[in-house]
Amino acid sequence: MNEVKKGLSITMIFKAQSLNYGEGIGNISELKKLSRGDGSIYTFASRQALRYDIARLGNKMFGWNLEVVDKSKGTVQFKEGLTIEDSQEMDLFGYMKTAKKTDKENGGSDIRSAAVRLSNAISLEEYKNDIEFLNNKGFADRINEFPNLANIEQHLSFYTYTITIDLEKIGVDGNIELDNSIRAKRIKELLEIIKVLNREIRGREENLSPVFIIGGVYKLNSPFFLGRVKLNGKDGQFSIDTDMLKDTMSLKLGENSIEEDTNVGIVKNIFSNENEIEEKFKVTSIQEFFENLENEVDKYYN
Repeated sequence: MNEVKKGLSITMIFKAQSLNYGEGIGNISELKKLSRGDGSIYTFASRQALRYDIARLGNKMFGWNLEVVDKSKGTVQFKEGLTIEDSQEMDLFGYMKTAKKTDKENGGSDIRSAAVRLSNAISLEEYKNDIEFLNNKGFADRINEFPNLANIEQHLSFYTYTITIDLEKIGVDGNIELDNSIRAKRIKELLEIIKVLNREIRGREENLSPVFIIGGVYKLNSPFFLGRVKLNGKDGQFSIDTDMLKDTMSLKLGENSIEEDTNVGIVKNIFSNENEIEEKFKVTSIQEFFENLENEVDKYYN
């Protein structure tokens, strides 16, 4: 097996609206938000929300087994008898199985850390306190009643998130080691899901498919471009800060910089500095980018 390049890392940008709500106050539904020291506020979709939709599409597209949880030990968790052989989700995202405490035992946990790591999807545009007022007047009018009122925070923005995959850990857990063809298949299915990812929320279906993506397969499993993606907005158009990305690509692992293993995928006519991006980086379409990743995955497991 090729031990040289074993860490797949990709950072993406997508455009979507109001992806993740918190608990809320009264009749106000609040978006999940992060505050920065300069006073700016950004919305985000949690990594748990992204994982939920990845698993949902995994089941829908590839028949991933989601019948893998119960509450036999008092908490909702993966079933005791199942292994990574039975569950793609357990293999990719890890698990923790707790044991009940008895008079003779102190309990404990069976833990396998995640081979696939997700970051939160954080907005690249500041939240400006947009709020939608709504009511159920259509229903209320049918029975001559007053409608119920609600306020929902809204935010349309570009978002960015990062996925890192430890190719060595996929399909390996204790004494279990799956066939390389199965290991490659699971990663390629995950990449297919990421390519067309969407989120179902409040009657909407938001498109989380990337319009910009950067990364590759590297000697080290690390989220190199996490926190290195920045948008500049001017005159109603957005451009990607290429200098920050170029500086990141100059990082060296041993003798060589990560630029040698880094590619960029882009959807045409989204960003105003598209020509600059094509001049500075090895640019392909989004489809070609994912095909190149799948080829690298096949090389590793072969």
